[in-house]
Amino acid sequence: MDWNEIFIANWHVKLVSAILILAAWIDGKELRVPNWITFPMVLSGLVFSTCVGGFDGLLAGLTGMCCGLLCLLPLYAVGGMGAGDVKLMAGIGAWLGWEITFYAFCVSVIVGAVMAVLMVASRGAWKKHYEQFLTILSEWTVIKNPYELSRIAADRKPSMFLLPYGIPICIGTIGYFMYAGLM
Repeated sequence: MDWNEIFIANWHVKLVSAILILAAWIDGKELRVPNWITFPMVLSGLVFSTCVGGFDGLLAGLTGMCCGLLCLLPLYAVGGMGAGDVKLMAGIGAWLGWEITFYAFCVSVIVGAVMAVLMVASRGAWKKHYEQFLTILSEWTVIKNPYELSRIAADRKPSMFLLPYGIPICIGTIGYFMYAGLM
């Protein structure tokens, strides 16, 4: 394997991976993914997609961006996710299209679930979080107004363990890249 294969091949996937690592690090420290990472990621992804594929590339980037938004937007709408996490997933989509974004999201959900279970287990708070989980499920089935769900979630937030979701997005996405042979 020569240097060209290591650094140049799929450079855009490696760039997205580096951005995800930075975002996960910041999210782990500050519990937020800042706009100075997400907005340039989305915009540069759309520019890249357009440069590579012209108008069809732009459509692919926009479709990927929308896929990333739609994957996490429902959780954001009810207060279960930060806006930075949603925009981070949109950035993945702008760079890599809807299909890779969707699969990366699926793996990220699994990583996030495992991390959440490990967080609860490490603190021995099974009963409390199981009851909160059942309460949230009940609210989602009974309360149809997303604004009300968001308000309730904001009130509950101080009593919950917060998972910096940029970390599962990073681990799940890079894991998918490796599985798919993109890295």
